[in-house]
Amino acid sequence: MHKLRICFFSLVIAFCSTTYAENGVSVDYWKLSKAFYAIQKCYVDSLSEAKLAESAIRGMLKELDPHSVYIPAEEVERANESIVGNFDGIGISFQMIDDTLSVMQTIAGCPAEKVGVVAGDKIIAVSGKTIAGVKMPTSDISKMIRGPRGTDVSVKIVRQGVAKPIDFLITRDKIPIYSLDAAYLIAPQTAYIKLNSFAQNTMEEIYNACEEQHLWKCKNLILDLQGNGGGLLSTALYLADEFLENQKLIVYTKGFQEPQKNDFATRQGHFEKANLIILVDESSASASEIVAGAIQDWDRGLIIGRRTFGKGLVQRPMILPDGSHIRLTVARYYTPSGRCIQKPYNKGDESYQKELIQRLQHGELGTSDSIKFPDSLRYETCSLHRTVYGGGGIMPDIFVPLDTTFYSDYYRDLLAKGVISKTIANYISKNSEELRQRYSDFEQFNQHFEVNDMLLNELIENGEKAGIHFNEAEFNTSKPFITLQIKAIIARDLWTTSCYYKIMNEFNVPLKKALELFSNPIKIIQFLQKKS
Repeated sequence: MHKLRICFFSLVIAFCSTTYAENGVSVDYWKLSKAFYAIQKCYVDSLSEAKLAESAIRGMLKELDPHSVYIPAEEVERANESIVGNFDGIGISFQMIDDTLSVMQTIAGCPAEKVGVVAGDKIIAVSGKTIAGVKMPTSDISKMIRGPRGTDVSVKIVRQGVAKPIDFLITRDKIPIYSLDAAYLIAPQTAYIKLNSFAQNTMEEIYNACEEQHLWKCKNLILDLQGNGGGLLSTALYLADEFLENQKLIVYTKGFQEPQKNDFATRQGHFEKANLIILVDESSASASEIVAGAIQDWDRGLIIGRRTFGKGLVQRPMILPDGSHIRLTVARYYTPSGRCIQKPYNKGDESYQKELIQRLQHGELGTSDSIKFPDSLRYETCSLHRTVYGGGGIMPDIFVPLDTTFYSDYYRDLLAKGVISKTIANYISKNSEELRQRYSDFEQFNQHFEVNDMLLNELIENGEKAGIHFNEAEFNTSKPFITLQIKAIIARDLWTTSCYYKIMNEFNVPLKKALELFSNPIKIIQFLQKKS
């Protein structure tokens, strides 16, 4: 009987093989199908066909490049949130502190704020289910709070100074995910805009902020793309179009199966005449590099900071029958001068992921002298014919080393173990009402609030409880930065993310260099001419 089964199976394989060959299907495709069929029908243990298929897809994509990925159906919506720019929920940011969920911030105009939830509130129950003191994962709590737009969720809250818990019934709605961190007048005639990503709603956010803050007529603009990992190519094109004259090439893409596609500036941009400086670092990637590369290649402005990440691959989403997605790399993008910014990935995924650590070890983040480009990667800018390089990120026109003057192992441990955020959350929980009464707006807070010794001592005590031994010398090294960070986070939780950056930009060294250049704009022109 066993021999008959083997014989029958062999006949089926032989028949299918002939059929595939007659239909012109490649041998390799047939090989993959045959292996899947054999495992499915003959493997010693029971298998999940879905998991087997997913493993095969992941394995194939891993052989391609670091940015071609598989996304299961249940994760697609969450994976697209930062690009789409919204999700369904109630509009709070929260943190689990001592087994209790603390509200860190409510998003302006969203359901939680509308019903009266405030920063410092502690959520003890969701939809009648107790979540305080039960060590429930925050991911599970997030699923309970989130839900389809228009549905209701009840939350029970404990508030400092209120004797009894407060019950809220909140109707879920679309919650925006903002890609604009800050936009404000940072100096006379100088606008500052910081983006954390390139999403569908990014340009609308920029337009609204510039209108509200009266930034359109500024003579100078600092665009901060430090830490911006990219996003939508279309948004990068819209943003670059704000700075470049009509019909100037922004970027072009091409791949083995993809013909070359050129994208040009198409209209009069709001900031075409403004003096422009873009800030970048080793975490600026993809769409950030498209914008920075176009501006550099057209000698339109200066790039300040450190060499960018080096992601020059274009992904296209492809929907599979069960709703899962593949983000498949289909092309490379090139700057106007012809540079491909994608860094090498031929040494495998692990080496690729550790490349930024290698930069640190080689000293690149501290000095530009450690960066060596071969002549084969040398290019010229389009207007002034300055030398620029491809093959691994955008090298800034003005290098600014990583600021480590405030860094210490003690600070690192406080941050890594969540001691700083926990201390601030406790402080806001106890003092949010008093802070709002004492400071009517951010400007008053920024001018008068100081982080006192009592709060710093509480931070040190919380560190000891977390197993971090107090180191006075290292604490003093990091103290100016720690106190500024505490103040900035309190401001963010009481007002907006923009307030956070208004405070923290005191430690933004590339930004200070940009402001120094804008204090005498002729320096920018002289610098570009000197480099040509």
